[in-house]
Amino acid sequence: MSHHTLSTPLLPPATPSDCDGPHTIVAVNDRGAPNLAHQSSNGDGRLGAGLELVDDNPYGFLGAHQFEAPESSTIDPFLNHTAGIEGVYEWVKILVCLPVALIRLALFGICLMIGYVATRIALGGWRDKHNPMPKWRSRLMWVTRISARFILFSFGYQWIKRKGKPAPREIAPIVVSNHISYIDPIFFFYELFPTIVASESHDSMPFVGTIIRAMQVIYVDRFSQSSRKNAVNEIKRKASRDQFPRVLLFPEGTTTNGRSIISFQLGAFIPGFPIQPVVVRYPHVHFDQSWGNISLARLMFRMFTQFHNFMEVEYLPIVSPLENQKENAVHFAKRTSHAIASSLNVVQTSHSYADALLLMKAAESNKENPSLYMTEMAWVKSAFNVSSLEAMDFLDVFLSMNPDSRGQVKIHDFLRVLRLKPCALSQKIFQFVDVQKNGRITFKQFLVASVHILNQPSFSRACELAFEKCDSNRKHYILEQELEESLSLSIPSLSKDEIHDLFNLLDANHDGRISHEDFIPGLRRNPLLIALFVPKLLNENLSGAEEHVLVEIL
Repeated sequence: MSHHTLSTPLLPPATPSDCDGPHTIVAVNDRGAPNLAHQSSNGDGRLGAGLELVDDNPYGFLGAHQFEAPESSTIDPFLNHTAGIEGVYEWVKILVCLPVALIRLALFGICLMIGYVATRIALGGWRDKHNPMPKWRSRLMWVTRISARFILFSFGYQWIKRKGKPAPREIAPIVVSNHISYIDPIFFFYELFPTIVASESHDSMPFVGTIIRAMQVIYVDRFSQSSRKNAVNEIKRKASRDQFPRVLLFPEGTTTNGRSIISFQLGAFIPGFPIQPVVVRYPHVHFDQSWGNISLARLMFRMFTQFHNFMEVEYLPIVSPLENQKENAVHFAKRTSHAIASSLNVVQTSHSYADALLLMKAAESNKENPSLYMTEMAWVKSAFNVSSLEAMDFLDVFLSMNPDSRGQVKIHDFLRVLRLKPCALSQKIFQFVDVQKNGRITFKQFLVASVHILNQPSFSRACELAFEKCDSNRKHYILEQELEESLSLSIPSLSKDEIHDLFNLLDANHDGRISHEDFIPGLRRNPLLIALFVPKLLNENLSGAEEHVLVEIL
C-alpha cells in the first residue's frame, strides 16, 4: 500500500485518465477550527501554488479568526496643554519674575542640601533596614520634611488647600493618589512621611535616591514579574505592621495631565487592606503644571516664574474590600479608581504606563502626532497578554513602515518592511490587518493582529514544523536556496533580491544561515509571516509524528 500524505486523495482515481483533471481536497476538523478548502492539486497529490483559505483568511489554519481592534480614545492623558509660552501676559510675567526665580532657585538648592545632610545623618550607621526606622532617626527626618515644605514654597506653592483629613494609619495603612507632577511625592513626603513604592531607577538619582531610602522605599522593576511579586509581598508586610509608616502608591504608574484617570496597577489592591484615596488637583489658567510632554528643566523654570502655583489635596473616604464576598484585586482597583475619577469629575481610560512609553518612542522618531501611536495598552494587555516591551518592538517595526501624518500605513510600505512582493497571499495578509477595509492600517491594528497570531495555541508548533520542513537535510539551519524553494509555493516568481531580503530578515546574526535560534524568534518578531510557510507544510511527505502535529494545528 502506498504512503498517504495529508494532500493525497483517500480514494484512487477510477481510471488513469481521471488523473489528468484537478480534484478538490477538503480538510475536515471536528473541533470547529477554520478549514482549508478548494485547494487545487495536480495528479501527483501536491498542492499548487495558489492556496485558498475559507473567507480569504491566511491564518485560518491556526484557528485565528478575524479580530476586532476598537478605535482608540482621542484623549491624550499625557499632554501638557501649556508646554509652550503663549500670550503677552505670560511673557511679561516671566520677565517680572526672573529676579524672584533666582531667589527661589537659591532657596531650593539650600533646602535640598539641608534635607540631604539631615537624611545622611539619620541613615548613618543604620543597618537593619528590614525593620521600622528607630524613633530618633524618624524625628531627625523632620528636618528633611520641613525642608521639603520650603522646597514647595520655592516652587510657588506658598499655600496648599486641603480638604478632609488623613485617616489613622491603623484604619487605612495604604494610601493611593492620582499622579500629575513631581510635586505630588514632595507634598506627601512632608505631609505623611510614608513608605513609597518607586521604580528602581530612582535609587541612583542624586539627592533624591538618598532621601527616598529614608522612607524605606519599596523598589520595583515594572518589567520583571518576580520584582512585582516581591513588591506586593513587601507592601503586604509593611501595611500589616503599625510600626511602619503608611504605604503610598501612585497606581497609575506615571504622571498624567489630571484630565482623566488611566488604568490602575494592582499592587496596592492585591494585599486586601483598606485604602484611602487621595485626589490632587492643580487649578490653573495660564500654566499647566502637569509633567507630561515637557522636560523637567522647562517645567521647573515655568514654576519658578509664576506668582503663585495652586494646589489642592482632598482626602476621600476609605475604600475597603468587600467582606461579604471575596473581592478580587481588579474589582477593588476599579472601585477605587472610580472614586477618584468621580471626585475629579474626569473620565477613565484604558491607557497605561506602556502608552507613555509608546508615546515617547514615537516622539523620539519625530512623528507629527505621537499620541496616534497610543493603543490603550491596558485593554490590549488584558485581551492579548502582550508585554510593554513586545509592544515597543512592534512599534519599531511599524515606524519603519513610514506612517503618514495620520499614523496610517498603506500596503506598499507594509509589504516593503515585511519583505513581501505584491501577490494574492501578501494582499490577504494586509487585508487581515486592515479590519476597516480602507486600504490603510494603524499601529493599533498592526499590534493587535500580530499578537493575535502570536497568541494562537498552535503558533509555536507551526513555527517548529516550518523550520523542520525548510531544513531539508536535518543540518539544523536553513540556507537561502532552501528558503527560496520553501516560499516558491506561497509566493511564486520571487527574484533573487526578494529572497535575499526575506532571508536577511530571518537571519538575525547575518552569518549566511538561518539557525533555529534565528528562525523562531524571527517569526515571533514578525508573526504575520507564518502564513508564508503553510503551502510548504501541506505539500511535503510528512512523517507520522509531523503529520500528527499538523493535524493538531489544523
